Amino acid sequence: MLMTSLTGRRFKEKPVEATLESHAFLLRGGYVRQVANGIYSLLHPAVRVVRKIEQIIREEMNLVDGQEVIMPVALPKELWEESGRYESVGAELIRFVDRAGHDMLLAMTHEEAVVHLVRNEASSYRQYPFMLYQFQTKFRDEPRSRGGLIRVREFTMKDAYSFHTSQEDLSRYYSKCSDAYRRIFARLGIPEVVVVESDSGMMGGQRADEFMLLCDAGEDAIASCEACGYLANVEVATGTIPCDSADPLPLEEVSTPGKKTIEEVAAFLAIPAKQTVKAVFFAPDSEGRLTLALIRGDREINEAKLAKLLKAQPAFADDNAILAAGAVPGFASPINLKNTRIIADLTVRDSANLVTGANKEDFHIKNFNLLRDAPDAEIADISKTCAGDGCPECGASLLLKRGVEVGNIFQLGTKYSGSMKMRYLDEAGSEKTPIMGCYGIGVGRLVSSIMEVRRDKFGPIWPLTVAPWQVHICTINFDKPDIRSAAEQLYKDLTAADVEVIMDDRNERPGVQFAEADLL
Repeated sequence: MLMTSLTGRRFKEKPVEATLESHAFLLRGGYVRQVANGIYSLLHPAVRVVRKIEQIIREEMNLVDGQEVIMPVALPKELWEESGRYESVGAELIRFVDRAGHDMLLAMTHEEAVVHLVRNEASSYRQYPFMLYQFQTKFRDEPRSRGGLIRVREFTMKDAYSFHTSQEDLSRYYSKCSDAYRRIFARLGIPEVVVVESDSGMMGGQRADEFMLLCDAGEDAIASCEACGYLANVEVATGTIPCDSADPLPLEEVSTPGKKTIEEVAAFLAIPAKQTVKAVFFAPDSEGRLTLALIRGDREINEAKLAKLLKAQPAFADDNAILAAGAVPGFASPINLKNTRIIADLTVRDSANLVTGANKEDFHIKNFNLLRDAPDAEIADISKTCAGDGCPECGASLLLKRGVEVGNIFQLGTKYSGSMKMRYLDEAGSEKTPIMGCYGIGVGRLVSSIMEVRRDKFGPIWPLTVAPWQVHICTINFDKPDIRSAAEQLYKDLTAADVEVIMDDRNERPGVQFAEADLL
């Protein structure tokens, strides 16, 4: 490749819209150009990186007996209605009507599509197990795109789906794919990627693990124990939290005029925030019941944990619904509520004589004890893990680290195959439902992620396995015949030896050539 033939301007200034160094280098180096919020065109250098990433992934997927396929991006809504996700997934799913009046969608993931593809192709146990994978464009209408290619609305993923006749077989294959992912990331030059326990989210299923590249630019928080190696996304992480126990004291109503927040109440009563109860109401469920989540005042509710209990994404209740339940916004209490499901965190159960609302304007109640005063409350871990909490495995203090999710794997069970009525006949001739696994890697995200952790102040330091070119020739005084001749001969020799080379054949100043070489 010659620089005079390479389309895409490279520039010195850091773009004002770039929040990460990798984002700035992608723009400055002529890798990407933004089309709209979270939507990018990839220029030739980025495409070269992407193709190398894809080839490494392809080789490793083939080693675990994957079969490459291509499934459509646009799908009829009926497939997602079969799985139940057409209604349960929110505005991030793009829905549209085609010219014939059919309801359609742009697939964010392809579980429904792959079940539709194979449910009439694999009707006997003899055809199992098998795995299909693809590299495909997807669209998710993210509310907040950021970081160049790290979080975008249109993106390329490798997604794979395996089908099995037993949980034991899925578990074995899941482990093989996990090992394959480790090899992939090592070959991509980021062997420090770690595996963390995660929440399955809208994917559902029985188990989920994320592959995290630890870096300050990551938007995911990871609970980490350096003593025993425990790692988990904070969405599912647990930890031991010290609580103050004491003999229960009688309930006592106290005046707290205009004091609605935890901070205001704690300051007014001269108590620490951990001596209060935070009460948060969530919108009615399908039976019309509100949910009241209780947590100690110094903690935050983990909405991912709460969503698992509710089997739905929690949404805050409005004041009218709270009043109808017999509570007063800002002064809410779990005592004597109507038609309300109460879920209390372990910190509320294990702490004594707390302050909570009185369901009365400008009043709170002291000495609230959950098991005595709200005995019907469900008790669950709904707390967001914090730095300093005790490790659930060994008790040492947890740290919080940042990471970028570059891959994920799920044990889906029969969530999709069951709801979409995929069946096969076992050895006895009985109908059974296959068990599924799912395995994803964000290809475009990897471009940004690798650049974020493999760079210096001048530009990316690409691992050789994914570098757009293996050799970059800078030619000083290219207009001089002897220099031009030597450079062109070197270029020809390297090309003949199957070395990927780019040569700067412009008559540019050395500083310009070196600076642009650093960006590439």
